[in-house]
Amino acid sequence: MKQTPSKIDKAVALKYDKEKSGAPTVVAKGKGEVANNIIKLAQEHDIFIKKDADLVELLSKIEINKEIPPMLYKAVAEVFSFIYKITNDKRK
Repeated sequence: MKQTPSKIDKAVALKYDKEKSGAPTVVAKGKGEVANNIIKLAQEHDIFIKKDADLVELLSKIEINKEIPPMLYKAVAEVFSFIYKITNDKRK
């Protein structure tokens, strides 16, 4: 399930590799046209997109290639859990 917003103000891309890092890492972020490009690339690569303006606002303050802070673990874990559930449901 993908949400295709008509206008994007900000976007943040996260990556989590439990073998390489202790927490998800911000790998891309941007506003306006950059945000639209992040969304476009995610769609082209069939990467799940979750619209959450409040979470994006918080994540956009983190530098690229930095792990998210512990205060955001719960919110990001809920998003990742949702993504894993959808991914597993698709495989069935």
